[in-house]
Amino acid sequence: MNYTEEKNLLLVINLALKAGEKIVEHYENISDVIMKNDQSPLTIADLDSNNIIMEGLKKIDDTIPILSEEALVEWEIRKNWNKYWLVDPLDGTKEFINKNGEFTVNISLIEDNKPILGIIYAPILSTLYYAYKNLGSFKIFCNKSLESLAKSKKINVTLKKKSDHLLIIGSRSHLNEGFDNWIKKNIKNYNIIKKGSSLKFCKISEGSADLYPRFGPTSEWDIAAGHIILLESGGTIFSIDKQEIVYNTKENILNPYFIASGLHTNE
Repeated sequence: MNYTEEKNLLLVINLALKAGEKIVEHYENISDVIMKNDQSPLTIADLDSNNIIMEGLKKIDDTIPILSEEALVEWEIRKNWNKYWLVDPLDGTKEFINKNGEFTVNISLIEDNKPILGIIYAPILSTLYYAYKNLGSFKIFCNKSLESLAKSKKINVTLKKKSDHLLIIGSRSHLNEGFDNWIKKNIKNYNIIKKGSSLKFCKISEGSADLYPRFGPTSEWDIAAGHIILLESGGTIFSIDKQEIVYNTKENILNPYFIASGLHTNE
């Protein structure tokens, strides 16, 4: 990573921290929850975080377009994008409303339909994960603006074998029959743990979980930051029919069902 890339990464990380700080201001007094058309909840915290990130990214580089869950862009415009920011300003709004602390700020940079940078910040946990293509994945404890990334710790998946005892991580809000059936068919020795938001990717990336099968709807902004963090920590993510996960290749922004893994690649 050259000086400019490192400087910009730090700027984006500080944006995530600033957005997280604003979210926490709303945490003890959550009001005005709105249900969107897809029946997912929306709060003032989502919108405030989105405004901070959108404005901040434009200041960093106003030539890079932005696609956010709370600022959609028509397909006719974004289909021509080669490089863009992909943002989920508050991932895990249900967890935010339930006050269990398992919500995150997700910012990723997509180039040629693949994530090359990812940041996931969990404000209540004061924990931030980040990755940059070909440079690894890192974790740092923080809740204030950072002047450097010197205290970051590199993280890696455990690379267990499929025959080992596995920790399978699933959504706290979205477990379903497809999830259960896949596990019973494919895994013999396991325990299931539940976690909200994109923290599921982080747990695999740091070696505290092994598999994340997802048999429910997710959008591209839900997984892009986790995608690159997982890859750079030595993990994999493929659709259930073993296809690569790519971004901005179609009008709808839904992902296929997928398996995120920290197992040996031959497993």
